[in-house]
Amino acid sequence: MKTLKMLSTLILIGSLTGMSGIGYAKERTTGRGTGPVIFVTSQGLYYDSIVVADPLPQKGRFQQLVPDMNGLQTEFGPGEPGHLGGRWWVDLNENGEMDGEDHFFLCPLLGPGREHM
Repeated sequence: MKTLKMLSTLILIGSLTGMSGIGYAKERTTGRGTGPVIFVTSQGLYYDSIVVADPLPQKGRFQQLVPDMNGLQTEFGPGEPGHLGGRWWVDLNENGEMDGEDHFFLCPLLGPGREHM
C-alpha cells in the first residue's frame, strides 16, 4: 500500500512540472493557472495555481501540501497566518518531517478561491 501511495505522489510531482496530466492535479474548468488546483481546508475553497520554480532547495520555510483522494490540499490559504505564498513541500518519504527526500517547489495560489473544483 505504501508503494502505491509513493507512486501516486511521484505522479503528482510529474503533473506539477507539466510532465503528466495524471495524478492529483485535476483538470480545471476556469482556464486559469498552469499548476494544480489546491483545496484550502481552513477556507473550504479551491484555488488555481501556477508553478514558478520546481524544484527549490530545502532552505527557508515551506507549507505542507498533502495529496488526498480528491486532489491536493493544505491547511492555510491567502490572507491567513501560516500561508507562505506558495512555498510548498510534499512529504515523499511519509515520515512527517521536511528532509532531503521530500519535494520542495514554488507554486503560488491564484485568487479568488471558489467553492467548487
